[in-house]
Amino acid sequence: MKHAVHRFVPVLLVVVLALASVSSASAESATGVDRAAPSQAAVVHNWEQTSIDTIYKPPPGMTPTPIPVGVLYLGFTSLAMYRAAQAAGYARASQVAAIAVAAHDVLVAYYPDTAGLDEKLAASLSSVPDGWAKQRGTAIGAFIAHRLIKSREDDGRNDTSIVYSKPPQPGIWQPQPAEMLAPWLGFVDPLVLRAGIKVDGPDPINSMAYAFDYQEVKRIGAKDGADRTQSQTDTALFFNSNSAIMVSEALLDYLNENPLGLRETARLFAVAHSAMADAIITCWRLKYEVGFWRPNQAIQGAASDGNPATIPDTSWEPLLPTPPYSDYVSGHGCLTGPAIQAIRNTLGEETALTLHSYPTNSDKPYPNLSSIEFDTFHARIWGGLHFRDAMEDAYYIGHEAADRVQRQLR
Repeated sequence: MKHAVHRFVPVLLVVVLALASVSSASAESATGVDRAAPSQAAVVHNWEQTSIDTIYKPPPGMTPTPIPVGVLYLGFTSLAMYRAAQAAGYARASQVAAIAVAAHDVLVAYYPDTAGLDEKLAASLSSVPDGWAKQRGTAIGAFIAHRLIKSREDDGRNDTSIVYSKPPQPGIWQPQPAEMLAPWLGFVDPLVLRAGIKVDGPDPINSMAYAFDYQEVKRIGAKDGADRTQSQTDTALFFNSNSAIMVSEALLDYLNENPLGLRETARLFAVAHSAMADAIITCWRLKYEVGFWRPNQAIQGAASDGNPATIPDTSWEPLLPTPPYSDYVSGHGCLTGPAIQAIRNTLGEETALTLHSYPTNSDKPYPNLSSIEFDTFHARIWGGLHFRDAMEDAYYIGHEAADRVQRQLR
């Protein structure tokens, strides 16, 4: 497999320098070149929403991309948009044109049957004055998209030879009834990070730490959990939504009222979505290799775990339906963690966001980012889907991924 995302950077710089060296006689005047004014960031907002809609909200009759898989394509699109903004800035080209073309071409490459993408591109380009700046921006956007798409060929996506299979034993998750969703995802080449993020694995099933987590989720995550408050139940149900886009859409709403410059906006989404993609790759590798059992299997099968502090309940069921992949680490945490951390690093802890839940069709305002993370973290325990250790390590992976990607995407 290729580790080629970074290969196009030297080539890109050559192209950018060539574009920048066009004689001043043929260059667009300063008034024809897009500046990174907040109003121009609308092109990033529009194409981020378009990418979300294309990946996760297809028209009736078309199947949405599975949540963890779709994050890769969010990452591809956002990374292409940021690289296009960078290159266009160096070349005195239209950043608006470059971003729109880059996003359009990436989405068309992976979702060729999506209607309306050409029309959206035409609308974006219609706002850019004709001239050399627009022509350069269009060429740069196409180049960036082409190089990114080529760099992702043979990157491990959709490798059907990778199948999850582990002999039944205490502590090991077994698919029931569906097979593991997208087991290949943990073997995909990362988007930005070159080194993996290390965690210490789940607590041994005969340990007191495991018993503590076991008792917590058994007590408070049960379908008929009398110890769970109504507020906790409501929170678990609220966050049983698409964790890949909840924070991103809330961020778009926030930026519509509190805009950043064009390039800074593109960078924020590139960091968030690239970190989410790289975190979910790490997450899925752990789900595949560790294969730690979910609370429903653990609680029903506790008689075999060798831990005197875990009492089995063969009829126990979680509040929420259990997804077809193992407990460790939490995919939900590996998606919300990087998104929140990227926003924290750019906008600050006190950023107030209003999140929307599609299953409950309701909105919930939060005064700061830590309050969001408190609820997203605990929602998966209150829903009976994860042990606390799986949530803690998922958020460590997510925060670390965002911090590392932030340092690399300059």
